[in-house]
Formats: sequence, C-alpha cells, structure tokens
Amino acid sequence: MSDSGDEQLPPAARSELEQLRQRVNVLESTQPAGKPRHHPFRSLGSVLLILLAAALSLLSVVAVWANSIVQDTDRYVATVGPLASDPDVQKAVTNRVTDAVLAQIDVNALVKQLKDAASQQGVPPGAAQLLGNLSGPIENGLKQLVGSVVERTVSSSAFQTVWVEANRRAHTAMVKALTGQADSTVKLVNNQVVIDLGPIVADVKTRLVDAGFAPAARIPAVHTQFVVFASKDIGKIRTLVRVLQILGGWLPFVALLIAAAGVYVAFNRRHALIGVALAVFVAMLILGIGLTVARDVYLNHLPPGASQAAAGSVYDALVRFLRAGARALAAVALFTAIGAFLAGPSRIGVLARTGCRRSIGALRDVSTSAGLHLGAVGRFVHRFKHWIGAAILIIAGIVLFTWSYPTTAVVVWTAVITLVGFAIREFLDPGEPSAPPPATGPPGGTGPPGGTAAR
Repeated sequence: MSDSGDEQLPPAARSELEQLRQRVNVLESTQPAGKPRHHPFRSLGSVLLILLAAALSLLSVVAVWANSIVQDTDRYVATVGPLASDPDVQKAVTNRVTDAVLAQIDVNALVKQLKDAASQQGVPPGAAQLLGNLSGPIENGLKQLVGSVVERTVSSSAFQTVWVEANRRAHTAMVKALTGQADSTVKLVNNQVVIDLGPIVADVKTRLVDAGFAPAARIPAVHTQFVVFASKDIGKIRTLVRVLQILGGWLPFVALLIAAAGVYVAFNRRHALIGVALAVFVAMLILGIGLTVARDVYLNHLPPGASQAAAGSVYDALVRFLRAGARALAAVALFTAIGAFLAGPSRIGVLARTGCRRSIGALRDVSTSAGLHLGAVGRFVHRFKHWIGAAILIIAGIVLFTWSYPTTAVVVWTAVITLVGFAIREFLDPGEPSAPPPATGPPGGTGPPGGTAAR
C-alpha cells in the first residue's frame, strides 16, 4: 500500500488504515510458502462417507414410510381410504362379490321351481317345457340384477364409510399379516395379503331381498376374499418390512451424522456440502425410478385372474406417501446445494448476494429517510448477525425434522420463510456505524473553533 495521499485523510481514517496495514503484514508473515498438500486418504474418506450417507438417505425414506404404515393407523387409513372410490378397485370388488353371490344361487333349481309352479297353475305342457329352456336367459338376468345391486352398493357413500372403518379396525391384523402372524380378517393365503369381503356380501344379500328377490334370503354366510397384495416373494417382503420397521426410528439420524462427518473431513467443506446434497438428490431420483420399475415388475407377476388395474391402484396408493417423502427430501437436497453454491466465491453467487444486499439496503435507506429508527435493535442485529443466521437455519432444520410427514410444499414454504428471515436480518442490520466527521477550525485558523492556538 502506498503512503501517498495519507496526509489528506482525516486522523480517524489514517489510524484505521494503519491498523489494516499491520494486519496485512501479520497475515503475510504467517502465510505458508505453498499450498497445503491434500492427503488422498482424507479426500477418499470424505467421498466414501458422502456416498454412504446418500445410500442411507434412500433407506431412511423407505424405513420411515414402512414404519409409518406399521405404527400409524391414521397414516394407513389415509393411504388405503381413497381406494374405496377408485374405479378400478370398485370394479374388481364388484366382480368378486357378484361371482360369490351367484355361486350361491342354483339357477337350475329356480327353473325347476318355475316349471312346477306353472304346472300347478294348469299351464299347457308345451309352455311348461318352454320354461325349461329359459335357464340361460334367467342366469343372465340374475347376473344383471346382482351386478347392478353390487355396483350400487360398492359405489355408495355408505360403502366408503364401511371401507374406511373396516381398514381402521383391520390395521392391526394387516400388520400381523405383513410380519407373518395370521389373523381372521387379514391373513396370508398363498403368498397373498387378503381381506374378507363377507360383510359386503351380507349387505348385498339384504339389498337383493329388499328388491324383491326372495331366493337371496337363502344365501349362506360367504367369506369371499379381496387380494390387497400378492407376490411369490411375500416372505422376503415381510422380512424387509420388519427390518425397515426397526430401522425407521434412528436410521435418518445415522445418515445425517455420516453426511456431517463427510463434510467435516473434507478440505473444502462447502464443496463437500454441495456434493452431499447432490448425492442425496440423485439417490431420491433413483428411488423414484425404482418404484416405477417395481410397479411394472409387480404387475407382471400377479397371480392368474387378478385385476392388474386394481392391483396398480393399490400399489400406487401404498407408495403414495413414499413418493411424497422422496420428493420432499429431494427438494431439501436441491435447496441445500443451491444455497451452498450461492454462498461461495463464484461470480453468480457474488452477484446474487450483492444484488440482494443492495436492494435491501436501498429499502432500508428509504425507510430510514421516512422516519424509521433502528436504534438498539439495529445494533443488536449487527453485533449478533452470524448467530441470528445460524439460529434461522437451525429452526428451519428443526421444523423439517419434527414435521411428521413433510411434503414438497412444506419444504418449499420452509425455504421461502427462511429466505424471508435472512432478508429481515439484513434489513435490520444498519452496518458499521460511520465515523464522525473530523473537527475543522474556523476559516483561516488552525486551532479548534473558538479556541486559541496551542502554546
């Protein structure tokens, strides 16, 4: 730094400039001669920890989802409840119940009863013989009658209520089925998780009797089954659900600690943070692709006679919250990577930060000119600015971690509120107080105003 022009500066500015020169000299004297050599094992360790954290983040999302399905009844009901109004599921249930009801009706016996009644009424033998050939049309008519009654039952709001309440009561039994403990309501049969539709058949029986079809009163109690999930690997899936249920509580924290360790051991921690965020984002992308592929594989291996449309609807419902969790974590990772990038020395980051500071500073100047006085608040914010920023980030992290099931909307709003918090912090920070103007003497004098020359 050149000393030329220093005498033109006021005393306070010259003193501050001298202090800056001394600090620069100290830093230059302590600066090592060359750049420190990066240890290859340290960099490799950071990369491995980041990759492990990304893999564990994928397992964490799946574990939390499985844990919620197992332990949270409301979550389970919210998952399967909408299936009551799904057209494919309604069609599958209608076909299943219709077949079960028709299997209990002896069409030949009905035709024989009709012939006997006609004979007793004195109908000519030719006409009675003609009635014997009506078994086909009678059977088709019964199918239409029973099908329409079942369809009205399944598509009614009453069925949706029954469906939700039945699934709520059956949640414990479903858990036992997935963990290998059979139950009368939901059980494991031929590698299938099935639900007994007997109450629906009983409701259809009552509706048929009320509609005037008296033979329906002789239909016995029928325990027909609706397949919720079927797979030849149900044993492996059952074991996996149990393992994920155990890991769901603490695996996310382990993944977070490993990610923090990967960032800590890295030479450039900001770059490592960006790497962690991008790795987690890619992991969530892989999980989304995997769920899509698994859906096709599952539908291609359904047992014969199963409805692929209904099975696809059930699969989509079961993994709906899993997809939502993956999207939410991907959004968190993406926002983290963008924030870490903008906080760095890149030209884009510097321009973004400078533009935001200048815009907020201009707004603050306008407000100050209008009569706003920051006073003690401004001095407090300026003194603890970094701590306030850390507190904002910690609060945002606590919100996301303590939210039961954060969605993408929750993540976006948390990010927006966090940015607003930083903007308010910048607005309340008046910056360094400006130095008071140097005292000047009266025109033509060298001493202080109103004083005399120093002796």
